[in-house]
Amino acid sequence: MSILCGLPILECVYCLGCARWLWQKCLYTAGLESENWGLATAEEFEPVPRLCRLILSVYEDDLRHPLWAPPGGYGINPDWVIVKRTYEETGGCATPYMIYLDHDNVDIVLAIRGLNLAKESDYAVLLDNKLGQTKFDGGYVHNGLLKAAKWIFDAECEHLRDLAEMNPDYSLTFAGHSLGAGIVSLIAMYAVQNRDRLGTIERKRIRCFAMAPARCVSLNLAVRYADVISSVVLQDDFLPRTTTALEDVFKSIFCLPCLLCLMCLKDTCTLEENMLKDPRRLYAPGRLYHIVERKPFRIGRFPPVVRTAVPVDRRFEHIVLSCNATSDHTIIWLERESQWAVDLMLEKDRIMEIPAQQRMQRQECLAREQSEEYEAALRRAVALNVPQAAYSPSYGTFAEVEEGESSGSSSGAGSLLSLKRMREHWDNFIERLFDVDESGRMVFKKSST
Repeated sequence: MSILCGLPILECVYCLGCARWLWQKCLYTAGLESENWGLATAEEFEPVPRLCRLILSVYEDDLRHPLWAPPGGYGINPDWVIVKRTYEETGGCATPYMIYLDHDNVDIVLAIRGLNLAKESDYAVLLDNKLGQTKFDGGYVHNGLLKAAKWIFDAECEHLRDLAEMNPDYSLTFAGHSLGAGIVSLIAMYAVQNRDRLGTIERKRIRCFAMAPARCVSLNLAVRYADVISSVVLQDDFLPRTTTALEDVFKSIFCLPCLLCLMCLKDTCTLEENMLKDPRRLYAPGRLYHIVERKPFRIGRFPPVVRTAVPVDRRFEHIVLSCNATSDHTIIWLERESQWAVDLMLEKDRIMEIPAQQRMQRQECLAREQSEEYEAALRRAVALNVPQAAYSPSYGTFAEVEEGESSGSSSGAGSLLSLKRMREHWDNFIERLFDVDESGRMVFKKSST
């Protein structure tokens, strides 16, 4: 009898626990993940909107007479298009893509479009994966995306090698959105591992921009290739946070809110230590750029702020319950908000009137900071016992990190964070010390006394 009397109490405790969890998830916003990250600069983020427009141009049948061009056009020269493949030419092995020789920006670009909901071959690429099915370079990757990446690389490596040899000063850039973002991430990794097939190209000339990527690499690979791959995520985008099998997402695409709630429950009940120690768990690749444009309990979009880091823990672990979770995934919104963010950065630099020499020094300082942050992330992964995080035969290893040194690795990441904050404080100091006159020049502010 006493046991039966205790059942209502247990039910009340259970209901209160569920209500508390739901309340916390409703208050969870995307800005919490990147609130401690540093601010991105115009130099490093400038290619994003340009590459978004290049990806959008892959959707066009005739680039000389575009039908879906964004305001201002795609900004490309149709005569510089080297290769443009359609579904008929890829045979369903990959989505359509294009190779563009960008003379204006000294760049060789391979751009891949995103998922086509009307093509079964795209679903076949996404669903071709099981947990821990495919190993690559000491980690795990998505099987279907890797097969598509190898197919494109094998088909176009001769074109890419010839272009790289004829233009030795040009960088080789891979760019894609959604499904294409996962493919280009693995193409970049595969290209780094097979640079001999691209001629004499150096690792530093290879880079990748993954727009709204799917989770396609294990954590050790996501951190180790952060010097090559950059992932761009707009606010509440659901796909980089989707930890469940992709087939569950697309089977339940018409009941996405229900699926997101179940995924939130699963992720919330899983300890973060278990997430990090699971070598088969996939993540968004490389360095992360998070565009934040909405604030809690406020209506509408605000001027976007772009934050960047190479995080190990808190790497887009939880789904955000938001009505914008799917709209933030679209390439059109991503292009608009990234262009707005770049315009704001350039406007701020113009007002501050940074001289050319100091601008070059800032670029060198930025490259040095990113390199140090990249190494600190690797050490942080070793300190958290991320499986195979120290495996890096081609460009150094952290396997010999002493126990005391690894315990202080988090302080190394914190020191890099403090450097970024010092740079932000310096900018604020300059704004307080100087003012802009009517001609747009910076002058000392007059004392109030």
